[in-house]
Amino acid sequence: MRWALQTAGFVCVGLALAGVFLPLLPTTPFVLLAAACFARSSPRFHRWLLEHRWFGPTVRDWQEHRAIALRTKALAIAMLVLTLGSSIAVAVADPRLRVALVALGLGLVAMLLCIPTRRAAGERGAHPGGPRPASGGAVEAPEDVRAASR
Repeated sequence: MRWALQTAGFVCVGLALAGVFLPLLPTTPFVLLAAACFARSSPRFHRWLLEHRWFGPTVRDWQEHRAIALRTKALAIAMLVLTLGSSIAVAVADPRLRVALVALGLGLVAMLLCIPTRRAAGERGAHPGGPRPASGGAVEAPEDVRAASR
């Protein structure tokens, strides 16, 4: 089973790399799937993915916050609209195919918008791992800090 998960992990990494250049092939889901496969099959490759220059931040955000960074989501949507829109405008002549591609693009954007978003630290409303405002406006320490002080 271990070799099958490692193989699946590498296939997902390959698909994620292809997704960097192909607009309809999503990168992030394949990176997250590769991380899940490596987490169950190879601590070495899982660590490699977590420390990867391009993929590591996305995997860490997902594992720590179960969300994707706002910048990553915005970039994905912008690239999707730019590449799919230019393909529709320049390369596709059949109106039915244009409508189908617009529908596909809208579906992909909707899917991306449904994934939880993690705002960067310092952004308004963002409190990843830091103090959270209490209802009266005072700052409340995170639960793990309160538990450690008991």
